[in-house]
Amino acid sequence: MSALAWQKSSYCAQGNSCIHIAADQGSVALTESGDPSGAILRTSPAALAALIRTVKETPGRG
Repeated sequence: MSALAWQKSSYCAQGNSCIHIAADQGSVALTESGDPSGAILRTSPAALAALIRTVKETPGRG
């Protein structure tokens, strides 16, 4: 398995409180910047899109 090419959101401030994302053979991998070699969550692109859509549509966020 090749190394993942992690990307950090442009909305992320400097520091260790960000989520990093990478594409991995038809799935999406997520990890936190505070411990990038720690747990990696894998999901489908559709499931991640649904999560992001739900968060954006949640009243009172922000």
